[in-house]
This record gives sequence, structure tokens and C-alpha cells, in this order.
Amino acid sequence: MKKQLLAIAVTALAAGTVFAQANDTLAKIKSSGSVTLGVRESSGLGYTLGNGKYVGFHTEMGERILKDIQKQLGLTALEVKYQPLTSQNRIPLVQNGTVDIECGSTTNNTARQKDAAFAFTTYVEEVRIATRGNSGIQSIKDLNGKTIVTTTGTTSVQTLRKNKRADGLTFKEVMGKDHADSFLMLETGRADAFIMDGSILAANISKSKTPNDYKIVGEVLSVEPIACMMRKDDPAFKKAVDDSIVRQIKDGSLTKLYDKWFMQPIPPNNVKVGLPLSAATKDAWAHPNDKPMEAYDAK
Repeated sequence: MKKQLLAIAVTALAAGTVFAQANDTLAKIKSSGSVTLGVRESSGLGYTLGNGKYVGFHTEMGERILKDIQKQLGLTALEVKYQPLTSQNRIPLVQNGTVDIECGSTTNNTARQKDAAFAFTTYVEEVRIATRGNSGIQSIKDLNGKTIVTTTGTTSVQTLRKNKRADGLTFKEVMGKDHADSFLMLETGRADAFIMDGSILAANISKSKTPNDYKIVGEVLSVEPIACMMRKDDPAFKKAVDDSIVRQIKDGSLTKLYDKWFMQPIPPNNVKVGLPLSAATKDAWAHPNDKPMEAYDAK
């Protein structure tokens, strides 16, 4: 009987520890000596080189955040596990504890704030249109009667439909399973235009076989703050993440990191993406905040 009671007590204690750590990521990291970083395989802010190697502006920034947290917790070593995510599964895998922090290309908006917490904005995205150079598409109105691709789980086509310039347009919508698949549809002629975050479009163009065959055109469809995503109701972890971001901004290392990934040749093809730091991103860094997309006015 005593053994049964002891077993029940141990089980209850373990369950209590798990429950306590569900909303205490710092405690979870300290006790396990490991952390799981959510990454993307084909985003403009992070992508894979294959063989488990993940790189990019937001990926490397996330690694720096985790190094600062390792220092804060006094850990001599911290194992970083990489979990590739898609637009569809990124929120559920953060919520259920599979991923501790996601630094991909996720827009902070009011709907997602109901499900997750967001760090300070580290990139302000502009949703644009990519097309082949000979398509004749120059603006939103030229999309009438065309086939448009976007990535499953993203909001880009909804954004287009809400744009006043799209009133009266009819077009066919197709979905890629991820950004690479969406770009492949444009590349192979199954779509006339790819609507997505400008950084994602530029990165996919730069990595294509013939980058000069594609162009980013037309009006800015929306302005969206991109940020790392975490579980809700964990203020200590969010503060640790935000403190690291502020540190990277203040010491200039985030600016250098941006230059490395957007203004210099990058792997695997050593082609430059060529997206200068925008005024909107500079402003977000100058005034660190976690405002959702709805607080921004589209330009």
C-alpha cells in the first residue's frame, strides 16, 4: 500500500512539474539542458541547406537569442534542436510544447495572438506579387483572369481580395504545400503570379536557376510585422527573448546580420537577395514593440 501511495505521489509530482513547465519555458530549458527552435525550410527569413542544416536571418537571430538565454540561465551547454515547420503546423506545435520558440516568417496579427505570444518585431514585411518577366503583369489589375499561387496556411490571397484595387477581378487560386512548391508552380507555368511576403519572393527568385527571368511587381498589398512566436502566458520567457532582441539591436549585431543575409551572396548558390533594410523595419527596431498587423497602416 505504501509503495502504491509513493508511486502515486511521484506520478503526481512529475505531472505537477510538467504542468508547471508548460508555461515556464525557462524552467523547462534549464532542467532539460535543451531547447527546440522552430525553423522554416523555404522562407525568405530562414531555409534549409539540407542534412539538417538551417540558416537565414531569422534562424541565426533565433540561435543568438538562445545563446543569450543560455547565459542568463547559467548553463555551460545548451542543446538546440531544430524542428522544421510549415505554415499549417507552426501554431499547433508551439502550443503543444513540441517547439519552444519559432523564428520563421510568421506575421503577428490579432487572430494569432489568441493562440500564441509574439516577441518584438524583427522584420516588417511587404506582401507583393512575383511573376515571370514576360508575363505582362505589372499591377493588381493585370491579375484578372490569371492563375495565382500562394502557400497553404498563409493569408496572402485573402489580403489581395480585401484590396480595393482588386474589386471586380476574377482569378483562379492554387495552393503550394510550402513556399518552394508555390514558386515551382510559377517556374513551371502552372501559375502566372505568386503572391507572398517580399522577402520570400526575393529569396526564391535568387535561388532559382534563372533569377533574371522573374520580377517583383505591383502595389504593396499589406505591411506585416514578422516576429518570433512562443507559447502564451509565459512572461518570463517572452522578456528573455525580447531582451536579447533589444541587445542585438543596440549593439548593431542585428544590422550586421541583416546585411549578411540580404545584401551579401548567400548559400547555396552564392547569389545576393538584394533587399535593403526598409524604413518600416528600421522604425520597428528603433521603437521595439509587439504590435499586431492591424496596428499598421498599409502603404
